[in-house]
Formats: sequence, structure tokens, C-alpha cells
Amino acid sequence: MLPKEILSEAVALQEELQIIRHDLHRHPELGFDLDYTLPYVRKRLIEIGYTPAQCGKAGLIALAGGKKSGKTLLLRADMDALPITEEADVDFVSLTPGRMHGCGHDMHTAMLLGAAKLLKAHEDELEGTVKLVFQPAEELFQGSPDMLSNGMLDSPKVDAAAMIHVMAGMPLPSGSVLVAGGGVSTASCEQYHITVHGKGGHGASPHQAIDPITAAAHIHLALQEISARELDGNEFGIFTTGHFSAGEVSNVIPDKAEMWGTIRTTDTEYVVGERIKTRMCEICDGIAAAMRCRAEVEFYDYCPCMNVDPTLASDTLSYMEELLGPAAMSLNTISGGKAGGGSEDFSFVSHKVPAVTMFLVAGDIEKGYRYAQHHPKAKFDDAVLSRGAAIHTWLALRWLKSHKE
Repeated sequence: MLPKEILSEAVALQEELQIIRHDLHRHPELGFDLDYTLPYVRKRLIEIGYTPAQCGKAGLIALAGGKKSGKTLLLRADMDALPITEEADVDFVSLTPGRMHGCGHDMHTAMLLGAAKLLKAHEDELEGTVKLVFQPAEELFQGSPDMLSNGMLDSPKVDAAAMIHVMAGMPLPSGSVLVAGGGVSTASCEQYHITVHGKGGHGASPHQAIDPITAAAHIHLALQEISARELDGNEFGIFTTGHFSAGEVSNVIPDKAEMWGTIRTTDTEYVVGERIKTRMCEICDGIAAAMRCRAEVEFYDYCPCMNVDPTLASDTLSYMEELLGPAAMSLNTISGGKAGGGSEDFSFVSHKVPAVTMFLVAGDIEKGYRYAQHHPKAKFDDAVLSRGAAIHTWLALRWLKSHKE
């Protein structure tokens, strides 16, 4: 099988993949609550000829190949959306206010369904097994751990794993593929929640209250000094407060103020992250006490760094160059070898088996795709759906053939 033939077969699926993507885009769902998405994907897989099995709370696994002995390659697509209201200028806009496929997971799911169809057509050529994984709750960093704890890497045992993530708002042509180099490619992430307890009262009598908003504001500003003054210049540590909430009306001092945010590092041992957490607690306790308040700090939903296997990354880049020529390149050409600050729960898989991530440009800035993922106006170029299906398929065919037992 030649790469141009796989591309041609994938292009023939373009209209079907676009319909799938638009259906999923109109019905975005969050976390593990995939009441529309999960049956939709299962039905599509059954129609292709698979017998999908549920894994964990809301994941699906389907197997291609297995007719010849060999290794097992896992290909993963995430299915969940984001809790934001869509503002994108598309004619298949989300039908659910407050929910949007703003990270492109609808694209990922459609592309892997396309690959499922191509792999089924070429099943006799697979020198081993392809495990197709449709995962929930990536945005919560909970979907991958849930599926791992329910045997995602077993029966058959997975030898390597790969994923594609679409990217919009890039200064590159749509359809370009960036293969992450070996080592850490994305940061770890841990969520935090800070609650500052004070004493509510009338806005006209602040001396009779203990204002938690003032204390929380001082805490927020002081926490920025951790990155600015306490980390070595060569250390990567980002502290972000993304949600600050207190009170309901203008003339009442509330009982409490709350902050939610994230800590990100590229330290594989998470030593920097633990140091940041320790200092956060000390700063929160100290400032709160100085202002007659009390602070509580909670950490949750930890996601480690993405660890890309160097050999698998090198092999994948060579396969993509076979398939796409100069449209395939190393992510290092863009990033300079630096890890990205974003996080991805596929990283849990990368700490279990050799793994690689690929980034598919799905809308360049010059053609109107100005907004990146997680923005309410983000949109993605449907034209790359067939290319994503071809990438998955060619990677599976080539890697299994090159790694026969």
C-alpha cells in the first residue's frame, strides 16, 4: 500500500467525516456525561464492522487487525467539550448554551472514526493490532486515568501509543503536521482552589466585618512573586488564577472569597510543582492571618508532563514525511525544542508505554482562523479531517510493519 493511495481513500471519506464532525459539534458534552456522543460513536463503529467495548465510565475501545501476530499500537481520540458559550461564526454552532467543542475534540473523534473505516478496509495488511480508543473527560484530566485503571493498555497489551491534536490560529498552512520531539513536550498541570474566610457585614461598616476580598486580592498578588522571585530562571513554573469569585451585591461584605487556577511545570519529577504548592500554602496562611482571615487551599486533578519517546517520535516523523512530504515537520522547528505550557491527559499513557503526539494545523491565521483552542470564537478547518484519518492509518500500517515480532 502506497501513501498516496491512503490519502486518496481518506479524501473519499471527507464528506462523511464532515457530517460526523458537525453532528458532534452541535451536541457538545462535558466530562464523562456523553449521553449523545458515546452512543453516536458506538453506532458508527458497529456500522463499520467493529464490536466496540466500553472501558471505564464513558470510554470506548475497538480493535482493528489481529489477523497476523505482531505488536499493538494504540490510537486515541478525546470526545469531550468545554464549558464555554460558542461565539464562532459557523453554521453548525453548538445547540447547547454554555458548551462548545472549542478544543477540537469533535475533529479528533471524526478523524479516528475515519481511520477506523480505512483500517477495516486494510485489516488484512495490518502486521499486528490497532487499538482505537475514544476517550472522555480529557478537559478534566480524568478520562485517561479512568480508562487506564479499567484495562485500556491490556487485552491485547499495548506496545506504543499515538494521538493527534488539531491546532488553529497557527502561522502555518492547514494540513501541516508537527511531530513532537523526544522528551517533555507539554507541561504538567494541577488545579487549585483557595477559599479565604472572613466575616460578612454591611458595606457601610467595614470595621465590623473582616473583609475576605481584600485578603484574597493580596494573596493573588503575592502568589505571582513565586514565579517572579523564587524560581530559578531556568525553571518553568506558571501560576494562573483563572476564576476569582466573591459576594453578590455591591453593598455587602461577603463571608468568603474564592480563587481557582492552575500550576504548570515541565519538571518530570514535579519537584518544582511541590515547591510552588508549599509556598502557596505558606503565603495563603500568612496573608490571611495578617488580615484576620483564614485560608483553605485544595489541590486536585493533577496531570503529569507529556513524555514523548524519542525513537517513536523519530519513526513517526519519517512516516509522516513519506505520507505528506514537506507538510510534515518536527515540532522543534517551531518551538525551538521548548516544551509547551499546555497540558494533555494523554500524558498518563506516555508514562506507561512509549508515546508520541502529533499536531495537525486546522486553520491558519491568514485564512481567518485567528483564534486558538479554548476561545469562544475558535473554529477549525474541516478540510483537514481526511488528512487526520490518513495520518492515523498510515502511522498504524507503517509502525506495525516496521516492528513485527
